Amino acid sequence: MKPLATLRRNTTAAFTLLEIMLVVMIIALLAGSAIYLMRGNVDVARETRVKSDIQNILTQVQLYEALSGGRPPTNEEGLKALVNPKRGRSLLPEIPKDPWGTEMQYRFPATKSTKQAYDVFSAGKDYKPGTDDDIGNWDL
Repeated sequence: MKPLATLRRNTTAAFTLLEIMLVVMIIALLAGSAIYLMRGNVDVARETRVKSDIQNILTQVQLYEALSGGRPPTNEEGLKALVNPKRGRSLLPEIPKDPWGTEMQYRFPATKSTKQAYDVFSAGKDYKPGTDDDIGNWDL
């Protein structure tokens, strides 16, 4: 009779290719679902960033007013007056761009804002100022 130790087979524990592929497919399905659900949050994040940028620009325009005797930039000067002031230091390093890559807009006198004498706004995701998706200081 053979000893008991020699009757046992030496087996190793391992995953089969089918099991590995099943786990990879489950992970891909979960990742795809998460991306699909988070898709709408990107637009909300962009709108939140635009409103924050507008608030920052409004602060700089108010500082410009204080430094120039209570006069906001004219429509012709626009936000460039904050970047390249006629006298003194620059209030902004450059004209800010919205999350869609277009420059923020300035309009004096205001046509939509009731709190300020000027409008500071983003053209929105359609890149066209004057449409319904514009986000401006009237939304704050």
